[in-house]
Amino acid sequence: MPELSRRTIPRWLFIPGATYLVARFTTLLVLGIVDAIGGESLHGQLMRWDTKWYLKAAVDGWPRHLIYVHGHVQSSTLAFFPTLPLAMRWSAHLTGLSAFQTGLIISFVTGLSATLAVSLLVRSFTNDTEAAKAGVVFAVFPATYIFNLVYAEGIMLTAVALGLYFLIKRQWVWAGLLGALATFTGPIALAFVVPCVYAAVRELHLQRTWRSLWAPLLAPLGFLGFMAWAWRHTGVLNAWRLTERGGWKGYPSLWYTPHLFIEIVRDPIAPVITTWIVAVGTVVALVGLYLGWRRRQPLVVWLYGAASTFLAFISAPVGLRPRFVLIAFPVLIAYSTTLKGKRWWLLVVVCVILLVATTAQELFNWEVFP
Repeated sequence: MPELSRRTIPRWLFIPGATYLVARFTTLLVLGIVDAIGGESLHGQLMRWDTKWYLKAAVDGWPRHLIYVHGHVQSSTLAFFPTLPLAMRWSAHLTGLSAFQTGLIISFVTGLSATLAVSLLVRSFTNDTEAAKAGVVFAVFPATYIFNLVYAEGIMLTAVALGLYFLIKRQWVWAGLLGALATFTGPIALAFVVPCVYAAVRELHLQRTWRSLWAPLLAPLGFLGFMAWAWRHTGVLNAWRLTERGGWKGYPSLWYTPHLFIEIVRDPIAPVITTWIVAVGTVVALVGLYLGWRRRQPLVVWLYGAASTFLAFISAPVGLRPRFVLIAFPVLIAYSTTLKGKRWWLLVVVCVILLVATTAQELFNWEVFP
């Protein structure tokens, strides 16, 4: 068996993969050193935000009824889709590790697979150099600190990037199955259904290939399956939606993001840091969509970026914070393939600096949620 080395791995995969590993191990090392100096626990730092909810779902499952306090629905694991918790539970059973340990491993590994999948996708419609550049930018984007925590984005992004790759290759069943996995992992993956519908309609129009319908038919089944299961499990039709609204104050709103910009214009000093983060993320995403359109990204790729950007745009109080710009990764591809030479290197340096700042912001205080 040949030795697994840079000589046997294409540069457009090796460079992004190596960059991802360096970024993850470096952030973990810095966290460990800071925690040791401050007398804190690295375990405690990593057990933050949604990590504890995914762990609770993996260990205890999902309640059979909505949780009410004083007549209002409260937070519960019903807001969290099953792919990651089930993977944690089964992996813990097979390996003897704790669910938390398997969650960290899954998140870390799927962050790497997502990086490589993005590079593979870009390689399918550009060249080796652009694929490597896009993978590197993805690997050091500020939101990638979540791959050091227990989050489902790695699974979802891997499935979506590979799903887009198979749409380009006209492998309809594989695209649909990966879409179903993505929508079983997180609701924003419903954005993947948009390019599936477009690709199927286009294929039917040009080639009369009815197999193309497998992609849009299969892709939403993960979401629909979880909704149906939650209904049967709790007896409440919209159990997930009610838990999101009651527990996390989450709701769809076309007015939410424009309202943040109005706040900034009225008084640039008054808005809290969350407002500025979402505003900057919105500008970054919209400019990225414009660049992607100008660069003539494959329309299936661009449509996913636009649809995921729109879903985040109307999601209050989340908005286009870094984690959701990462999910709309065609935006990052657009920046990476547009900027050349020193400008691209400047983009990478800025991302690294912001990755450090974002990691510190999210793991050492509770002011701004991911």
